Amino acid sequence: MLDHLIKGATVVDGTGAPGFPADVGIRDGRIALVAEPGTATEPARTTQDATGLVLAPGFVDPHTHYDAQLFWDPYATPSMNHGVTTVVGGNCGFTLAPLHPDRPEDADYTRRMMSKVEGMALTALEEGVDWSWSSFAEYLDALDGRIAVNAGFMVGHCALRRYVMGADAVGGRPTPEQLRQMVDLLKGAMEAGAWGLSTTQSSTHSDGDGAPVASRHATPAELIALSTAVGEHEGTQIEAILAGCLDQFSDDEIDLFVEMSAAAGRPLNWNVLTIDAAVPERVPRQLTASERTRKSGGRIVALTMPILTPMNMSLGTFCALNLIPGWGEILGLPLPERLAQLRDPDVRAQMLRRADSKEAGVFRRLAHFGRYVIGDTYSRENEGLTGRVVDDIAAERGQDPFQCLVEICANDDLRTVLWPMPSDNDPASWALRRETWDHEDVLLGGSDAGAHLDRMCGAPYTTRFLGDCLRGRGLVPLERAVQMLTDDPARLFGLRERGRIEEGFHADLVLFDPERIDAGPATLVHDLPGDSPRLDSRAVGIVSVRVNGVETVRDDEVTGAIPGKVLRSGRDTRTVATR
Repeated sequence: MLDHLIKGATVVDGTGAPGFPADVGIRDGRIALVAEPGTATEPARTTQDATGLVLAPGFVDPHTHYDAQLFWDPYATPSMNHGVTTVVGGNCGFTLAPLHPDRPEDADYTRRMMSKVEGMALTALEEGVDWSWSSFAEYLDALDGRIAVNAGFMVGHCALRRYVMGADAVGGRPTPEQLRQMVDLLKGAMEAGAWGLSTTQSSTHSDGDGAPVASRHATPAELIALSTAVGEHEGTQIEAILAGCLDQFSDDEIDLFVEMSAAAGRPLNWNVLTIDAAVPERVPRQLTASERTRKSGGRIVALTMPILTPMNMSLGTFCALNLIPGWGEILGLPLPERLAQLRDPDVRAQMLRRADSKEAGVFRRLAHFGRYVIGDTYSRENEGLTGRVVDDIAAERGQDPFQCLVEICANDDLRTVLWPMPSDNDPASWALRRETWDHEDVLLGGSDAGAHLDRMCGAPYTTRFLGDCLRGRGLVPLERAVQMLTDDPARLFGLRERGRIEEGFHADLVLFDPERIDAGPATLVHDLPGDSPRLDSRAVGIVSVRVNGVETVRDDEVTGAIPGKVLRSGRDTRTVATR
């Protein structure tokens, strides 16, 4: 007997083939039947009429930071609401394990680092996670059986260094024995199910003390040694962030990517490829790494987002503005000193020069302050400004846009919420995106879901992209869009029997209304441990989400079921060889 039968849906199976009407039966967590409507003879415990709806495989998000949130939110909201059934965590070199059992202070260091570098609320990390593990295996076991989505995790380079080197991980170089210990620790994590290595060399990644995170102190030799270890285990990958990911790679960075992937014989993915027609040289330069790596027996895959991710800014709390060269020193000052500096015309002029310099990379586009929209305000002086564009306000006041923005924020003691209007929302940029998505080494993803919680909301990219394909720009057909969200990432990570609607595959499924599928606006909610805030977005048109055959979302409401699995390398992933 079938556990459940979905009748009369238009099945878009993830392969890119045209959709077709079918009845889909589920038994024991897997797809047991895909048949022409009305031809299924096996009885089912429950049935569902899906006439007029699309049934797709569950979406796979290749770049999240749900490592901590899953402990207080096993439903990985809002990702699961938007049809995501599998998440990849442990990215960018940052994981919550391993932790040295003899140094309890390492957990505090990790919490403060994650709060700073990934924008996770420190209170939520302290109150929502029990931090009871030491090894990576114990971390995975702590999640097993208590999550609603499927989740796989890389092991972070920073945690490896901290475990072996202690405080010397920041600023130090490992001895040959310490490097051997790091390699052994990585191998042990992969034997327990880690998907491979993640690391960062990005200049924007600093720990809770403001120092470059541990992996930024690694030499190429250290990275190659760890990459080689990745290639000794089944079903593994590398994820890496370099400074050039933000704009354009240097020759040395391309050489490093080539060597890491070739040493492992495994794909390496990086985040995120920013596509902007105003910088036409960026995409060809960034994809040079992929083309060179293929010639050397490796593979480099660039992640890119198919939507413009809504994000807010503030001059009062840490956000992307702090990452503009020279801005962090000013925005990190105590409030009175910060206000004094921001009100100084010479300081503002210098800040604008730095923001428009080549060294600012992709952050240059944050410097168009006239295109900011005023969000929430907190003073009588700013009443009526919410929703207005800074350019218009500045023209009324006879001020330059940055001066106007600073004065508005100063009225709120810098608490004002600012929404930058994207500068790359033009037809030429969207045409370039469509062209770039066709590249064999470009993959949709990079939501950062679970991180930067009160500053950006990338989780809804799946539903917003599908809505855009069906009723908006229509850059790709529905069948190709679904493939890009399902089978493509499943194949990159070697997921076993996931990513398609096919008999015998795991029943990770999304049922949606093609006339309504979309994502609602990002809104600030206070639902994290300690009443900490985050941006949320409601799913529109999602009728049902199933993970391993069990319904986890019904009409955008979580059911409370937790059928997700911790996906372990080798058992749940197969090797995706590059040579």
